[in-house]
Amino acid sequence: MKPLDRIIDAARKAPRHIVLPEGEDPRIVAGAVQARREGVAEITLVGNREVIAQRLAALDAIPQEFRIEDPACSPLTDDFATAYLEHRRSKGVDETAARAAVLSPLTFAAMMVREGMADGTVGGAVATTADTVRAALQVIGRAPGVGLVSSFFLMMLCEPHHARKGAFVFADCGLVVDPDAAGLADIARMSAKSFERLAGERAKVAMLSFSTGGSAAHERVSKVVEATGMARRAEPDLIIDGELQFDSAFVEAVCLTKAPHSALRGEANVFVFPNLDAANIGYKIAQRIGGATAIGPILQGLSRPANDLSRGCSAADVFHMIAVTVVQAA
Repeated sequence: MKPLDRIIDAARKAPRHIVLPEGEDPRIVAGAVQARREGVAEITLVGNREVIAQRLAALDAIPQEFRIEDPACSPLTDDFATAYLEHRRSKGVDETAARAAVLSPLTFAAMMVREGMADGTVGGAVATTADTVRAALQVIGRAPGVGLVSSFFLMMLCEPHHARKGAFVFADCGLVVDPDAAGLADIARMSAKSFERLAGERAKVAMLSFSTGGSAAHERVSKVVEATGMARRAEPDLIIDGELQFDSAFVEAVCLTKAPHSALRGEANVFVFPNLDAANIGYKIAQRIGGATAIGPILQGLSRPANDLSRGCSAADVFHMIAVTVVQAA
């Protein structure tokens, strides 16, 4: 079974309620209809009721099978404004600002998750990543004990030309610009857990650099080495190595030459990049030149799942992200 099919199957076995704040967008509606028809999730669509009903009817979907919430007239809005005010009062939010906030579909959807009315949210087909992530951070918040919320892309290598096939995690490709050693260690640990939850396999983490095993001396290399040690001390059972160049982490023959004592043996499936520049460039090269399917950015470290879509996403991308969010929530 392909990794993506495995995720969809896992979501189908334990469906959850996912709220989509951009419910008027045709791609969002199409992805939601597919998720509903395949038994992956119960869906709430946020937006104008008439527009959403028309979108559903155009796809021969039954509007009554979906929950539709319009913040402008929803019976939930007043209670959400009160709860948001209480939650954000210490940040200088007053009653007027609280009501304005929950009228935003992104915040309204995040409040549904915060108040336990939905298990997760997926946005970003229309809104920017900054706005999508801000709503998640401000309303849903970090999980207990988590110091850093980060992101990753789930990279699927399933084409005939791929030398290694399967699911891989690239982190952090979308959120943390230049983590210090402690932040990089947190990203590594969370990414390993995310991979194991979604792929159902043991994580093998490579801490990437332009150096392998001390082949270069630089403060940026030292940061990766320090982060590797911190992650290893925090999670003694974690299979992790670094600093490594990508080929040393991905190709067994290269690993045996450059890093013969590495526990990864060129079989890494979680790749932690040293900064956002490298990670974002790396995943786009893998996607556009290598033909990998990229799902994300997927957020990690939140108390409940909230994920971001690319504004260039397709309906299939929406469906896949709903399935990923269901598995995270389960």
